[in-house]
Amino acid sequence: MIEIQVTTEKIPPLQNDDSHTADGAELIFHGRVREEEDGKKLSGIFYEHYEEMAENELQKLAEKTVQKFPISGLSCVHRVGFVQNGEASLRVVIWSKHRAESLEAMAWFISELKTHVPIWKKAVLMRD
Repeated sequence: MIEIQVTTEKIPPLQNDDSHTADGAELIFHGRVREEEDGKKLSGIFYEHYEEMAENELQKLAEKTVQKFPISGLSCVHRVGFVQNGEASLRVVIWSKHRAESLEAMAWFISELKTHVPIWKKAVLMRD
C-alpha cells in the first residue's frame, strides 16, 4: 500500500488503523517547523514546490522505498505553502514486520525526499 499527498491544508491527526495485522511495526514521523533556525526566530516556513512534478516524484520515491526495503506500506503527506512553527509540514508512516526495517526505510526515504523531490523551503523570520 502506498499513499502520497501534497497539500496546502494542515496535516490531520491519524485515525487508528488496525488493518495491518501482519505488521509488528508502524513507524510514524512528523516533521515539524521549529521556532528557531540558525539562531533566528521563525514565524514559520514557506514550502514552494514544482506542482507538476512533486507528487509524481514522491510517488516514485515511495515505490522505490517499498521495493528496496522489506516494508508492507508507506504513506506520505507533505504540506506546501506557509506552515507556522509548531505545525507539521511532513508526515510519513511506514509499516513492516519488524521495527528495524521501518527505521532504516524511514531514514532513507526522508533523505531521498529532501534531495530529489522538488519541494523547497524558505524560512519566514519573526518581525520585531
